Amino acid sequence: MPNQLESLRQFTTVVADTGDFEAIRIHRPTDATTNPSLILKAVQKEEYRHLLEKVVTDHGQRPASEIVDHLLVAFGREILQIVPGRVSTEVDARLSFDTQASIERAHQIIEIYERAGIPRERVLIKLASTWEGIQAAKILQAQGIRCNMTLLFALPQALACAQAKAQLISPFVGRIYDWYKKSAGEQWDEAANAGTADPGVKSVKQIYDYFKSYDIPTEIMGASFRNIGQIQALAGCDLLTISPELLAQLAASTDPLPRQLDPETSKAHAPEWMASNEVAFRSEMNQSAMATEKLAEGIRLFAADGIKLDALISTARQG
Repeated sequence: MPNQLESLRQFTTVVADTGDFEAIRIHRPTDATTNPSLILKAVQKEEYRHLLEKVVTDHGQRPASEIVDHLLVAFGREILQIVPGRVSTEVDARLSFDTQASIERAHQIIEIYERAGIPRERVLIKLASTWEGIQAAKILQAQGIRCNMTLLFALPQALACAQAKAQLISPFVGRIYDWYKKSAGEQWDEAANAGTADPGVKSVKQIYDYFKSYDIPTEIMGASFRNIGQIQALAGCDLLTISPELLAQLAASTDPLPRQLDPETSKAHAPEWMASNEVAFRSEMNQSAMATEKLAEGIRLFAADGIKLDALISTARQG
């Protein structure tokens, strides 16, 4: 009898959400995603310290921002030796409101990959789903650089990303769940908000139904999971990026895992078409306290870890 991870692979592309190479080898995902927090966590492990040291030795005289990108690419290159598909590498979150700077950093990352012999088709550039980040993606996609839109919490963001022809979006299931749970406080009923009733799951399903109903080619990758119930409820989503801990839980279970999301079912209940432009984006985001707060919080957290990476590199340069 197949385990749940094997069952999930039948209708969803499994992606590892980690910078830990050994975990990736164990679970054999198709793709892998990284972010500043995951790389910061990985690079502090003794077994990955050599990557930081080599990058500093080879590029220590370069500007700090370039050294960070070399480090991110060093992890990405190692990951691409393990996975058959793509790796996502993130533009510094501190550039989330600067379209031109985001484009320039994306070019820098792609150039480092290409100089190392990695074709751009195997790399997804991660950008925050701010209006400015989405406009950067629009330009990059037109230049043949594929983008993964992260920190996505609501349909208006998803629609703007689709209009920009982004390759992929990453709606954050767990962080949406976190917001509603915190907001409800003592009134939160875990059982009543589990599985398909989970607010994060419902948000991704709304996006999935819309995209499939209107044949929008942008890939949907659920991200940021807190438990395997959220993953089970999104079985059938285009892709799911999952932490090693939850991948292990899925692999340990042989309970049936039925498909929950299906394009034909979505089309049978097509939602109403919605306009997508800058005014609609900003107005509808402003109406969602959850999306507004989680987007801002996510940028702050990733930016803080970016600063910590800078400090690690600075210390390594001095050593």
